[in-house]
Amino acid sequence: MAEAQAWTENEIADLVAKVGALKESMGRVIIGQKDVIDLLVTCLLGGGHALVEGVPGLGKTLLVKSLAQATDMQFRRVQFTPDLMPSDIVGTEILEEDQATRQRVFRFQPGPVFTQVLLADEINRAPPKTQSALLEAMQERSVTFAGQTHKLPQPFFVLATQNPLEQAGTYPLPEAQLDRFLLRIDVDYPSEDEEIAMVGATTHAGLRDATPAMDLQALLRLQQLVRDIEIAEPMLRYATRLVRATRPGDSPVEAVRKHIGWGAGPRAGQALVLAAKARALMHGRLAVTRDDIQAMLLPVLAHRVLRNFEAEADGIAIADVLAALSAGVRAE
Repeated sequence: MAEAQAWTENEIADLVAKVGALKESMGRVIIGQKDVIDLLVTCLLGGGHALVEGVPGLGKTLLVKSLAQATDMQFRRVQFTPDLMPSDIVGTEILEEDQATRQRVFRFQPGPVFTQVLLADEINRAPPKTQSALLEAMQERSVTFAGQTHKLPQPFFVLATQNPLEQAGTYPLPEAQLDRFLLRIDVDYPSEDEEIAMVGATTHAGLRDATPAMDLQALLRLQQLVRDIEIAEPMLRYATRLVRATRPGDSPVEAVRKHIGWGAGPRAGQALVLAAKARALMHGRLAVTRDDIQAMLLPVLAHRVLRNFEAEADGIAIADVLAALSAGVRAE
């Protein structure tokens, strides 16, 4: 196990201040949605990918664009449609002729996935074959084509938006791909005051862009610092017990046994600890607390725990089951 790097107090304070500046920059563009911005930044600092769900028109695309602008990262957007092919995402080979030798050779033409911030817009409107094209890129940070491996830029952050599955023309994401997202972030309707401010801000001449608040070097340092945040053995056991308690076969929580058909795997425990570390750092702490773990429980597990038929028929939400889970599993 690699030793944690020695960090100075001034360096940590400077990096935490940059996080605050990043959120402030995004907040000047995104009206309301403070919790959504917090979760998005948490996911970025944890080095993971985010799945954002909400009905059309809630500013999900603007949210991602403002994040790229505030971190000064390269940004690309792919609109997922039923006819989108995997090569439209990862790239393809084109035949070129050398002007000097007249020899024809194949050259790899990178697709839009070769960027730092990739917005996969309405990912569940493309068929599963195209959805799965993101799997290797998200997990391995590379693309393999025709036997050649091409590394992606660093950092690499995928933010996929999806519409609720009840809408027409949607394809549910496979469980293997859902598990690649560190967090699922639900975007709800704004309050009346926020909606009035939003309508007013977006109907005059021009929209403001988010101003750069963090450079790439600072972001990479922050991602490294998150990994070095301390988590005590009791907190590590608590996070692991929470994940294990989502499995209905041997869960001590009645709501899980009754309403869950499939629990979370070990990757969920890794995600829960990593997200809790990122949240602790965002709050200026260098150690994970019970509150950090509980706060990250829903966004980490909401897309990794599947309800059974009985729960769906009775209208039992995942949030209700996870609330019962949080109450039924206690820290030491």
